Amino acid sequence: MKQNLMTLLDKINGQKVLIVGDVGLDEYVMGQVSRISPEAPVPVVDVKEEDSRLGLTANVAANVTTLGGEPLLLSVVGEDEAANQFSDLLLKNGVSKDHLVVDSKRPTTRKLRIIAQQQQVVRVDYEKKSFITQEIETQLLNKAEKLMPHVSVVILQDYAKGVVSETLSQGLIAIAHKHKKSVFVDPSRYTPLEYYKGVDLIKPNRDEAIQLSGISVDELRETKDIIQKVGAKIREDSHAKYVIITEGQKGMQFFSQEEQFQIPTYARQVFDVTGAGDTVISALALAWSAGANFKEACTLANFAAGVVVGHVGCVSCEVDELKNYIETH
Repeated sequence: MKQNLMTLLDKINGQKVLIVGDVGLDEYVMGQVSRISPEAPVPVVDVKEEDSRLGLTANVAANVTTLGGEPLLLSVVGEDEAANQFSDLLLKNGVSKDHLVVDSKRPTTRKLRIIAQQQQVVRVDYEKKSFITQEIETQLLNKAEKLMPHVSVVILQDYAKGVVSETLSQGLIAIAHKHKKSVFVDPSRYTPLEYYKGVDLIKPNRDEAIQLSGISVDELRETKDIIQKVGAKIREDSHAKYVIITEGQKGMQFFSQEEQFQIPTYARQVFDVTGAGDTVISALALAWSAGANFKEACTLANFAAGVVVGHVGCVSCEVDELKNYIETH
């Protein structure tokens, strides 16, 4: 298996992926806490370091890049200073800004995290969650139509910030299938499952899967194997060919009409799970586009997730670190 994964990583190199979804800035203020504020019963963080990183769907694009693929990022930003910072970070991370649509009526999403002693103290969000306008939606779909012939696979990454409407999602799936390209969806628990109807693969985590399934708490309480029931319901309702449910330290469960299996986790000491789902969907899509079967793709994705949870904050999976991790585990 080790050699198969190493060969797969070589095949991933250069695979082009169209990535669509909400983007934003992840901002970090890191420091130490040694006292409580005299103004209110809250900790005082003495700032030692500040950092800005690609957030939300842009982190998927960053992962595709560091794993050896080429991301074509399609999303919406505002006309503000945060958008300029975001563009600079894209350039720094080897991701093109050419496919972004500017909406002057929306702010660029920012998430500011205050961290002390490797623990998050508070998060401050700057965002507008309403759906994008029909005009912006049309621009995105027109761009998708032009880009589709040049990619191997499509990732639809939904953070429920307004980019992924039902019209956008169904339009993107239709365009992809017209060009015989698969669509992999990382869903939001806040988005109705019918938005993703007809996708090739859907990858919720355990909590998202339970909520998306619509199965009542009482019914689940009487179910011996919850994940099997939930996975089957999601596949049936979404008409997806494949369902992968991630379960943290338990690994992930795969469902299709033909088979079902579990892939164990390969996580080391966990410092921060932020962005692990982005890494998983990136690795899955790249592996699939490079010709891997789903057991190989899921195994690679679990190793990649094991790498990123060993870091603090939202980081992408570097291919050299991943190769070393596979070698030593």
